[in-house]
Formats: sequence, C-alpha cells, structure tokens
Amino acid sequence: MENREERIKRLRAKAMKLPLLPGVYIMHDATGKIIYIGKAKALKNRVSQYFGSEKNHDTKVRRMVASVEDFEYIITDSEFEALVLECSLIKQHTPKYNILLKDDKGYHYIRITKGDWPRISQAKQLLNDGAEYLGPYVSSWATKESVDEALRIFKLPTCSRSFPRDIGKGRPCLQFFIGQCCAPCGRKISQVEYKELAREAEEFLKGGGGVNIQELTRQMNEAAENLEFEKAARLRDRLSALKKIAEKQKVVAVKYPEQDIIALAQGSGTSCFEVFRFQNGRLCDRETFLMGDVGEPSLARTEFLERYYSMRDRIPVRICLDAPASDMDLLEQWLSGKAGRKITLFLPQKGEQARLVEMCRSNASEHVAQAVGRTLHETAALDELARLLGLESPPQRIESYDISNLAGGENVAGMVVFENGRPSKKDYRKFRIKTVQGQDDYGSMREVIFRRLEEFQKAETAEGFGVLPDLILLDGGKGQVSAVRPILEAKGYDIPLFGMVKDDKHRTRAITAEGGEISITSSRSAFTLVSSLQEEVHRFAIGYHRQLRKKNTIHSSLLDIPGIGAARAKALLKSFRTVQAIQNADLEELLNAPGMNRPAAEAVYRYYHSAGSGEKGSEDA
Repeated sequence: MENREERIKRLRAKAMKLPLLPGVYIMHDATGKIIYIGKAKALKNRVSQYFGSEKNHDTKVRRMVASVEDFEYIITDSEFEALVLECSLIKQHTPKYNILLKDDKGYHYIRITKGDWPRISQAKQLLNDGAEYLGPYVSSWATKESVDEALRIFKLPTCSRSFPRDIGKGRPCLQFFIGQCCAPCGRKISQVEYKELAREAEEFLKGGGGVNIQELTRQMNEAAENLEFEKAARLRDRLSALKKIAEKQKVVAVKYPEQDIIALAQGSGTSCFEVFRFQNGRLCDRETFLMGDVGEPSLARTEFLERYYSMRDRIPVRICLDAPASDMDLLEQWLSGKAGRKITLFLPQKGEQARLVEMCRSNASEHVAQAVGRTLHETAALDELARLLGLESPPQRIESYDISNLAGGENVAGMVVFENGRPSKKDYRKFRIKTVQGQDDYGSMREVIFRRLEEFQKAETAEGFGVLPDLILLDGGKGQVSAVRPILEAKGYDIPLFGMVKDDKHRTRAITAEGGEISITSSRSAFTLVSSLQEEVHRFAIGYHRQLRKKNTIHSSLLDIPGIGAARAKALLKSFRTVQAIQNADLEELLNAPGMNRPAAEAVYRYYHSAGSGEKGSEDA
C-alpha cells in the first residue's frame, strides 16, 4: 500500500505536468469525494505548491493535503472565467476545506399577542396562534433591534411573567426601578393604560420608527397645560428614549448611502468574519460568521467575498475591507458583473471609514475571544501587534529567546512561548550553549535558533518543537536580529523576526528590525504584551543560569571524588547539609550515611584528609 511520502511524490509528479494556463483544480480524498476546489492563474505553479515542502503551509492546508488522494483540473480561457467556474463548482459540491457559509437569511417576524395584556416579541416563523405578525423581514438583527427599541421606548415588559395571572404575585423586577418597565406585575399601571402603550408601540413598529418628535413634544406640552402631569411625564420619557436612539444611530451613520464593511479576526483554530451593512447612510444589518481555521488571510478574504455575495441579491457599490484580499481586481470585475454595475473594494486608512472598519474588526475579535476563551484585551493586543509589525494575521504562537551568562561562564538560553496571548509553560525550553565559548551573545543566539529549527525538522508530531512560531522575538536589538536572520534564510523558513529593546531603566522601549525601530508605547495592549514577553523570557533564562551555577557550586568538589556520582553527592549533602560538615566527618559517620559503602566512604575521607586538600572543603551548600 502506498505510504504518505509515495503519495505526495506521485501527486507532485502529476502536478508538474500541468500546463501554465488558468483554470480550476479539484482535490479528491481516498473515497473520491471532492474536498477542495480552487482557481489558479497558472495551474502548474499553484497545484505543485501543495505537494512541495510543508514548511510554509498553514494548518488548514496541511490538513487538506494530508487527505488528498488525487486531483483533476479544468482549463479556462482566463483567470476571470476560472473564478466564475470555481464559484459555481463550490456552490454545487460544498467541499469540506473551502469556506462554506450557512445562508441563514430566512424571514423574521414581529409577533404581537391579542388580549387585554398584549406582548411584543421577535419570531422566526408564522404560527396559527391568534397573534398578529408584522413582516416578513430579512434581517434578524434589524428585527431584534426594532423590537428592543419599541419595548424600551414604551416601557413594555421583557420578562416571562404572564398577565393577568402574575399581577400582584411579586415585587417588580430591576427593570421597573431603573425606569425600563411599566411594571403591570406590581399594579403600577392599569390595564387600559397598558393596552394603550402596546397600541402605540405597534404603530411605532408599523411606521418603521418614524415617530415625529415635534408632535410628541406638542402633546407633552399640551398635557402639561391641561395639568395631566402623569401623561406629560410619560411623553417626556418617551421623547428622551427616542432622542437616545437617534444619537445611537448617528454613531453608525455614514456619508455613503450604501456600503458593506467586512473584517476578519483569527484565533487559535477559530476565525470570524463580521459584516456591517449600510443602507440610506445607516447601519441596517450585521452578520457574524464564526468558523474554524481559514488559513492565509488574504486568500480567506477572497474566498469569503465569493461565498458571501453568491448568497446575496444586494451588492453595494462600495465594499470596505480591513486588509487586502488576493486578486482584488478580479474580485471587483466578478462583483460588478454579478451586480450589473460598478463595484469598488476599498481599504480605508483614516477618518470615519477607518473607524468603522476598526469597530467591525473589534466585533469580530470579540466573537473569536469568546469562542477560544480569550479576553477581548488579549485579542486586541495580538491584533495591534500584527498591525504594528506588518504581519498578515495576528500571531497565535510567539516564541521569545534570551541569553544569560556571567562573564561568558555557564552560557545558557531560555525560550518562552505565548499561545493566543498567554504563556504556554509546557512549551518553554532551556538550552545549554555548546559551540560558543566566552561571552558571545550573537553566536549563542545563532546556535539556539539553529538547534530549535533542527528540532522542528526531526519532530514527528505537531506539539512542542513540532510547531513553528508565527513570530520570533529576541531579547536584544538590531545586532541580534541581523545575527539570526541568515539562520532562518538558510533553513528556508519565512518567520517574522524582531528584537525587543529596553531603555536605560531596563524597561521595554521598542521593537527593532534590521530596518530600524518600531515604537510600541502608543499601542497600550501591544506594549503590555511585549513587555510581559520580555520580562518572562528574561526571568526564565536567568533562572536557568542561576540554577546551573548553584548546582555546579554545590557539587564541584564532591564530584571530583572517585566513586562519588551525582546521586551519592546529593545524598551526602542532604545528610550532612554542607560540604564543610562532610569534610569534618570521621570515617564511621561517612560509612553510616545513606547510600554509602566502605570504598566510597574511604574515598571521601582520603580526599578531604590528604595533604593539600584544605581549600577544597571551603565550598558551602
């Protein structure tokens, strides 16, 4: 039976025979099922990459390649035709490793019950239950927002209590005391007044929220003049709620009447695309797509846009992205053809549009944080760091290295790992420098990185050294980075590499590359993360250095005695406490110590009582 290496070799040989023409490639697993469909400008170049070195493959691609048994391809006249065919085939076959979006844009309704105590709620389907239904509406988010606004403005209950059954059976809840509910449960409002509120809320919903504030103001003033102070107070509160909602809407109002904003956030094996949809200059809908690992971000954005707008009838003239997608020109051409008008992709860099993109990305990050158990602060720190360093996506695994020695003695290094912004102590590693003598931090760091990459090549599982980092941070400046860069290049790894620079008070000041320094002090979340990394790797490296110095100081003279190894030396120190006490012990005391026999006891006694041995006993535990 064909093993993995033989299978990859066979597939690569087949891929190298492909033409350098645009087209679509289709990957099959061992059962013949289609597991991935992609497009290519040059089939040979694109497909052969899958079956070459895995060094630069992300997790998603490695998993897909591990399942590929065979592939087929279709040549097209142009790359644009390949994109159109790819979209059609993906929709038809829904392959496992393509981005697949569940189209949950069904219809939604607003349900208003009948009777003396009407209740208003959101509903996903029409039921023959005697209630009145408003709708259908396409957006679940917009429907929920409308219901929430109506309940808030007219202070209608949102709890599960049933009226009139639960009237007078308990105290009103917190909503009443913060002015958010009229509390029929506590007899704070009559049935007639309640029903009038529900009727007004229904009119509000049917009118799309277009309540005339001037008319409400007139009614409030008129009620006050007629000494109807309770009615005037209710109208005043309603006006206040309407004005707050109007202010809230202004926050997400834009000068462009129609546009979509799309952002991507990635976590450990989890990704999220967030979509904000604007019509008439206001946010009319938002959608969240939480999924697994989507791989390389620019390719993922392209694939998402293809899938998303294949499911949507409305394509706005303006689509803003948080970062570039691959094949932007091709995407614009495809979207324009589908919409029947010119569609433009934008990457806002400043102003109102950039702030909206950032808000969209923050929402996506929050969903990822909740999914992977990270805090929003940790997610924001990784996002900030990625943007500062120009990384394509937030680094999920960061490795940091530091060298520790004393005047060139006991030369060691520490490696700490942060996964998703948190220390992963099971992945920490210690190194004793083997090839460098004296105080040569550059040479020591070169050795450590070389050995770390060697361990990756020998690893058989994707754990510990078997996982490459998304980012390497060295405790040091430009010199450290320049010393280590050739090691990465010689090994063929394209891993982002930077140094961490301290100020004269030994506090993190900046990140450095070979081209200069990058200030991080203005980015609070990223600054805190990098500071934590630098402090942790320094603590870990210097702790190992001190451990070795202590061990060597304690054991130096004992280990020089014939017949005394590390175990006996440790047992003697545990029994006598100090080397000085061992030196002063007589033969009988040594013989009775744990783990000792007569030859060993005599060897220790002779060592410390022979001529010229006086100085050897001066070491203390």
